[in-house]
Amino acid sequence: MEAAMASSSTGTPGVDVPDRRGRTGLDRAGLGLNGNPRVVVREVKVLTSHWFVTRATTFDFQHADGSWSTEERETYDRGDGACILPYDPVSRTVLLTRQFRYPAYVNGHPDGMLIEAAAGLLDADDPESAIRREVEEELGYSLGAVDHLHDVYMSPGSVTERLHFFAAPYERGTVSAGSRHGVAEEGEDIEVLELGINDALDRIGVDIIDAKTIILLQWAALRGPFA
Repeated sequence: MEAAMASSSTGTPGVDVPDRRGRTGLDRAGLGLNGNPRVVVREVKVLTSHWFVTRATTFDFQHADGSWSTEERETYDRGDGACILPYDPVSRTVLLTRQFRYPAYVNGHPDGMLIEAAAGLLDADDPESAIRREVEEELGYSLGAVDHLHDVYMSPGSVTERLHFFAAPYERGTVSAGSRHGVAEEGEDIEVLELGINDALDRIGVDIIDAKTIILLQWAALRGPFA
């Protein structure tokens, strides 16, 4: 046991010894990419491997004039996610959440309490299974049929995450607005909001400033149930 611990202490977590999530070989991500002949990945360094993974990748890039340059980019890999907008076309309402987001708080948001669509990481699930799980955890509601809308890269300059967008009908009165949910072990304290679609649209850029939520609300108004 002591020998195994000593061996692991000399390695790099996530590379040649397991990190806290049991992962190794994280420095090989991207080395086999061949879909773009103008990009040749040369080296991948794992900078952090705590819960999510930060890498620095060096690659050669061919420009439009035929010249090549060597570039380095840092990427933040937190896995892919899913989000959803439950809507009632009769009452013209939608279900959203409000919860504390430290990254927003530390970057200028007055209290860090963001209004958002229910969302979460896929982990080991497929996108639809993941969003059903998240809705039960965040809204206390079991979904019926869901519609897959599109997939979006939310911050492609640095974050690898691809977000799967869904929408689903619900019936007003089946979810308790103002109730609180979330996974206590993860420190979640999530409030359920039920807003009229016109009210929600009017609040875009005011207190609805989360990108995925704005995309879903605009879809609902332009192409979805409230078009």
